[in-house]
Amino acid sequence: MTIARRWMVWTASVVAMAGLLPARRAAADVTADVAADVAAGQSARSDSGSSSRESRRRAIEALPLDRIAEPQRKAIEPCLKAATLYRRLPVETIVCDAGLLDFALAKPEAIVDIWRVLGISRLSLDPVGPHQWKLSDGYGTVGVLRLVHQERQGRGGLLVFHGRGAYTGPLSPKNLTGSCVLLVRHGPGMPAVDGRERQLVQIDTFLDMDGVGLEIVTRTLQPLIVRSAASNLHEICLFMATLSDSARTNPEGVAQLAGRLPQTAAADRQLLATIARRAAQPAGGGLPQAGRRDAADVAAANRLQTELASRWLTADELDRIQRQ
Repeated sequence: MTIARRWMVWTASVVAMAGLLPARRAAADVTADVAADVAAGQSARSDSGSSSRESRRRAIEALPLDRIAEPQRKAIEPCLKAATLYRRLPVETIVCDAGLLDFALAKPEAIVDIWRVLGISRLSLDPVGPHQWKLSDGYGTVGVLRLVHQERQGRGGLLVFHGRGAYTGPLSPKNLTGSCVLLVRHGPGMPAVDGRERQLVQIDTFLDMDGVGLEIVTRTLQPLIVRSAASNLHEICLFMATLSDSARTNPEGVAQLAGRLPQTAAADRQLLATIARRAAQPAGGGLPQAGRRDAADVAAANRLQTELASRWLTADELDRIQRQ
């Protein structure tokens, strides 16, 4: 399955539509709910999440509806009340720099831009206003998603997305339309044995299908959505872990890659480069000097594209990259 498909689950771009599409190939700071889920089963991927009434109730209680602006609250409430499908994804634990994760959640278009440069995605995620993106995945899914609320919670945070979109393709005899609400919570976990930062990510999804889509999803496609959602999130987290590790070991390579992102604002390209350089430094260390690299650093930067893309490209595609 392409990384583009996995990112749709992360960014709330009509989660249902993302889940309908087939594969091309085969804690205290987090919130009480997330911490409890981790403590109950740190196996993170031992199951595919939960659709229970209790999980749904806890997710709705965790939504800060009283702090969401009235227009946005009115937009998401119908989806919460009449969701065709609710799903709590299992907690993901990833080794990732906290600043890089914050950047990815705030600027998802930059991560999608990286995928386009790496040649691993057909997804387009283009800003059309503050905290609002237009999406097309190239496989029949289109939509608009909005970040309707964001707040810090200790050293973690909470984000609420609202998406509206449509799917036209072979998995449905009719066009499907619907909306979704995503509650994304994240925060620090126990450090890795080598001292690197670990982050916990928990996502609750509410999907409200229109008309005939309700019957198609509940009778036919729900098992596919349920099975794929946890795997999708896991793959996104793997990419973020890989990018974070590259920032730690090859910050100038990541900075160079950031400078090549054609659809990302200049300020965001610079911010990503700064985050990468900071991630490479031990606590209290200063930032490395930009642009001062020896031959080994240049060679490492040239290998970065292959390293980042290797999980999601075929051997032939990687070979073409290496010959460029």
